[in-house]
Amino acid sequence: MRRGLAWTGAVAGVLLVCLVAAVLLVPLPPSPPGPEPGRSLFQTHCATCHGADGRGGSWRARLLLLGPGDLTVPGMAALPDQYLADVIRHGGTNFGKPGMPSFGFALGDAEVQALVAYLRALPAAHR
Repeated sequence: MRRGLAWTGAVAGVLLVCLVAAVLLVPLPPSPPGPEPGRSLFQTHCATCHGADGRGGSWRARLLLLGPGDLTVPGMAALPDQYLADVIRHGGTNFGKPGMPSFGFALGDAEVQALVAYLRALPAAHR
C-alpha cells in the first residue's frame, strides 16, 4: 500500500512539474500597437507580469500570486513621466509597489523613456 501511494505521489509530482514547465514556456501574445522601441521593450521586460495587454492579468503573474498593476487605467495619464521612469529604473519598493522589480541595471535612459512613451499609448489602445 505504501508503495502504491509513493508511486502515485511521484507521478503526480512529475505531472505538476510538466504542467508548470509547459505553462511557463508558452510564448506571450503580442502587445498592442504603440511606439517602438517601447513596444518591444515592454514585450521583453514587462509583459511577463503586466500581461501583453498591460492590464496586469498575466497568467504567469497569477501563477506566482503577484498582483501587478493595470497599466491601461485612465489614472496612468495623471502620473508624471519622471515617476514612471523612476519606478522602472529603481523598482516599486520605494513607491509602495513592492512586487515591481528594478530595471535600471538592464535599461539605459533612452530605453526607459521609450517604455514611458509606450505606457502612455496603452490606455488609448484599449478604448
